[in-house]
Amino acid sequence: MVRAQSVRNRGPAFRKLCVVTDTTNQRPTSSQPGADAATLPTTYAPAEVEGELYERWVERGYFTADAKSEKPAYTIVIPPPNVTGALHLGHAFQHTLMDALTRRKRMLGFEALWLPGMDHAGIATQNKVEQQLAEAGLSRHDLGREAFVDKVWEWKENYGGRILGQMRRLGDGVDWSRERFTMDEGLSQAVQTIFKKLFDDGLIYRAERIINWCPRCLTALSDIEVNHEDVPGELVSIRYGDGADSIVVATTRAETLLGDTAIAVHPSDERYAHLVGRTVKLPLTDREIPVVADEHVDPEFGTGAVKVTPAHDPNDFAIGQRHNLPNLTVMDERGTITVHGPFLGLDRHDARAAVVGALREQGRIVAEKRPYDHAVGHCSRCKTVVEPRLSLQWWVDVKPLAKAAGDAVRDGRVQIHPKELERRYFDWVDNMHDWCISRQLWWGHRIPVWYGPDGEVVCVGPDEQPPAGEGWHQDTDVLDTWFSSGLWPFSTLGWPEKTPDLEKFYPTDVLLTGHDIIFFWVARMMMFGLYAMDGQAPFHTIALTGLVRDEFGKKMSKSFGNVVDPLDWMDAYGADAVRFTLARGANPGADVPIGESWVQGSRNFCNKIWNAVRFALMNGATVEGPLPAPEELTAADRWILSRLNATVAEADALYDDYQFAKLSDALFHFAWDEVFDWYVELSKTTLNEGGVRADHARRVLGEVLDVTLRLLHPIVPFVTDALWTALTGAESVVVAEWPKDSGYRDADAESEIAQLQQLIVEIRRFREAQGLRDAQKVPARLALAGHRLEAHEAAIRSRVRLTQPEEGFHATASLPVAGTTVELDLSGTIDVPAERKRLQKDLAAAEKEKAQANGKLGNEAFLAKAPDEVVAKIRTRLAAADADIERITAQLAALPQG
Repeated sequence: MVRAQSVRNRGPAFRKLCVVTDTTNQRPTSSQPGADAATLPTTYAPAEVEGELYERWVERGYFTADAKSEKPAYTIVIPPPNVTGALHLGHAFQHTLMDALTRRKRMLGFEALWLPGMDHAGIATQNKVEQQLAEAGLSRHDLGREAFVDKVWEWKENYGGRILGQMRRLGDGVDWSRERFTMDEGLSQAVQTIFKKLFDDGLIYRAERIINWCPRCLTALSDIEVNHEDVPGELVSIRYGDGADSIVVATTRAETLLGDTAIAVHPSDERYAHLVGRTVKLPLTDREIPVVADEHVDPEFGTGAVKVTPAHDPNDFAIGQRHNLPNLTVMDERGTITVHGPFLGLDRHDARAAVVGALREQGRIVAEKRPYDHAVGHCSRCKTVVEPRLSLQWWVDVKPLAKAAGDAVRDGRVQIHPKELERRYFDWVDNMHDWCISRQLWWGHRIPVWYGPDGEVVCVGPDEQPPAGEGWHQDTDVLDTWFSSGLWPFSTLGWPEKTPDLEKFYPTDVLLTGHDIIFFWVARMMMFGLYAMDGQAPFHTIALTGLVRDEFGKKMSKSFGNVVDPLDWMDAYGADAVRFTLARGANPGADVPIGESWVQGSRNFCNKIWNAVRFALMNGATVEGPLPAPEELTAADRWILSRLNATVAEADALYDDYQFAKLSDALFHFAWDEVFDWYVELSKTTLNEGGVRADHARRVLGEVLDVTLRLLHPIVPFVTDALWTALTGAESVVVAEWPKDSGYRDADAESEIAQLQQLIVEIRRFREAQGLRDAQKVPARLALAGHRLEAHEAAIRSRVRLTQPEEGFHATASLPVAGTTVELDLSGTIDVPAERKRLQKDLAAAEKEKAQANGKLGNEAFLAKAPDEVVAKIRTRLAAADADIERITAQLAALPQG
C-alpha cells in the first residue's frame, strides 16, 4: 500500500487515484521489503502454514483487546459451545462469519474483542460423567453430591473443551486471555446476583406446573432439550359411561386414563350439551368424573370430546385450572404407575398395553388405529420419551421482561437482520410462557434458596451468608443452563462489578447466531440484558443465519449418513477453503447447502491466489514507493485500479449489510476474473516489453495484490497472511489497515478494457467453434490502426494465439467484433465443408426455435390464458434463438469460401 506521506507529496490527481491507507507501523525496518518467489513454495500446502501461523498470531497478541485503548470498541461474544461439544459445520459456519467481522473491524482501527468461552451444559456434562461411573458399576448416588461434582470438574479439565482447540484450527481470532466458562467464579457470582434481584422483585417464584420430564435423566427439561419426532403408535377410541350418557374419546396415551379428572367438550357442541355439568363413570375405576365445557376443545377434531388429565398434559392442566379440577398424578419420576392395583408398578409403556387390554375386555374400545404416526418428545441427550409431568419447580415471570425485549426491537434500539425474521422474534416474545428454570441435576448453578425448619424461604445473594442452624437446608435443584448463558454478553465482561471491560465493551455490537435459537437464547439475553443493565440492550444488531445442510439441501443427521466433520475437510483442503465455502453460502437467514466439491473449488481458489502472488514476485511486483500518476499508466493499469476501488466500496457495503454470500462472490470474481485472469495476463505483455511501462506495471500489480489480499483476509486468513507478508515484507496482514475507497473511477479505462475483453472473448469463441486447439497458432490481420485498442495488439495476439500475417497471407475468415475486423487464415486448420454442414444444422434448429416462439407469442388466445411466467420463458427462448442465429450466421460468414 502507499504510505500516507507518499500520497501527500503527489498532486490531487494521484491522491484521488490511490486506495489510501495509513500504513504507520506496518512496514518492517529492513531495507528490502517483500520477498522473491523463491521464498514461496511452488504450491500452497495449508497444513504446513496454518498451525504455526495461528500460534504466531496469538503469541503476538493480535487478538487481545485493550480496555484502556482510546480506539472505538467493537465486541462480539461467541455463542458458548457446550463443554462436551466438538466443532461441527454449524459452528464452523458461524465462527467463520464472526471471525470475518472481527478481523475487518480490527483492520479498520477498532479495539476489537471477540470473547470466547464455553457453557457448562448441565445435563449433557452430567450424563457424560454418569456414563463413566456406570462403566465402573457406580452411580452418582454412590459418590454423593459433593464428590460427584468434583468428578465432573475433573472430567471437564481432562476431556472438556476440545472444541477450543478445534476453533484454533479454524483460525478463530478470539481473545484467549478473556476465555470464560459459565461455572467459573465470576459468572457464578453474576448468576447468584441476578437470581437474587429477580427474586426480590417478585419475578422468580415457585409453583406446581406441567413441565417436560425425562424419566431417565430425572430432571425437568427446557423446550430446546426436547426433540419431537414422528413415531408409530396407536390411537384408541374409548367409551366412557353407558347408554345415552356415554361419550367417546380418542387418545394415544391410554395409560393416563388412570389420572383423568374430567371430559371436556366445546361449549357450542350440541351433541354433548345434555352431558355438560353431569358426570360419567371413568373406566377401570370406581370414580365419577365431570363433563366440562371449554373453549380449548376443537369440536371438529375426532369425536369433539377429550379426556382431561391435568397432572400429565399441559393443555389439560390449563383446562383443570379453569375448572378447578383435581390434579391426580399416576406416575412417579421414573415413569412407573403409582395407582390402581392391577397396573401398580408397571412401566408407563407396559401400562399402556395393559390398560388397552383391560378396556378391550370390558368392551370399551370403540376403535383402534395402528400404526398411528404422531409427534412424540424425546430427551435430546438420552433419547428417552419425555413425560409431561406436574412438578413443583422454580419459574421466571417473563411478562415484563419479554415486553421489554419486544420493545427494544420495535423502537429500533436493536436491529434484527434480515428484517423479515422480526416476525419470528415477536411471535416468541409476545407470547412467551413463564420459564421453568429449575433442574433436578447436581452439575450446575445451585439455586441460592434456603428453607428453614418452620417453612421459611430465604434467597441469598453472593455477598450474603446463608442461614445456619438445625433444619436449614439449600434447595437441591440447579438452574437451567440457559439461565447462565442468558447473562453471557455482560457476565463475561465482569458484571455485576463495574469493570473496565464492561465499560469499554458493553453493549456488544452484533450477535451472530442461528435463527433456530431465537427463542431459547437470543430472547433470554435480551430480557436479562435489558433488566440487569438499566435498559441497555446487550447488542445493537441480531444477525441471524440459517442452518448448514448437505449439498442437496437436506438436513445433516447421523441417521441420514450425511454428517460432515469439518476437521476432515480442513485436513484435506485447508481451513481457508472450508471458511470460504461456508461464507460463500451465507445469505442472511437462509439455510446453507454445502458439498465437498464446493470445498475443492475453494481450495482451487486459494491455489490461484498463491500462484498469482508467486508470479508477481517472480516478475518484481512491488508495494514500495508511490503509484505513478494516472496519465503515466496504461489503460489496463487504470482499469484495474478503478475496479479495485469499486470493489473496496462494494465490500464495505456488503459487510455492513451482513451479506456474506454476495461479499464472497464479489471478491471471488474480482480476484479470479479481473485480477488473475485479466490483469495479470495483460500485464505479462507489458512486463515483457521492459522499460518504464513495465516498472509501472510492477507497482500497480503489487498495489492490486496488496489490497486484494487485505480484502480477502477476514474470510481466508491463513493464505492471505502468508502471501501478504511475502509480498510486502510487513509484519502481518492481521494488523494491517483495511483498504479505503478513494472514490477514484476511470470510466474511459473501464470502457476500453471492456471492449478489449469483448474482442478477445469473441475470438476465443470463434476459435472454439472452429475446433481449434488452445495452443494452435493462427495467422491473423487486426484492423486496429486508429482504433482505441491499437495499443493492445500485442496483448490480444498473445492471449488468443494469433501470429503476424506473413507474405502471401490469405484471409479465409473475417470476424467483425468490437468495432473492428479480425481477418484469419484458417487454411489447413479445419475441415471447412464439415464445419459448414454442422453450423447450417445448428442454424436450422435455432430458426425453428425462433419460429415456434414467435408463433406462440403471436397467438392472442394463448397469451390471454398463459401464466405470466410461461410467457416470460417463451420470450427468453426467443431472445436466445435470436442470439444463436446471429452468432451462427457470423461464424458461417467467417468460414473460408469454396
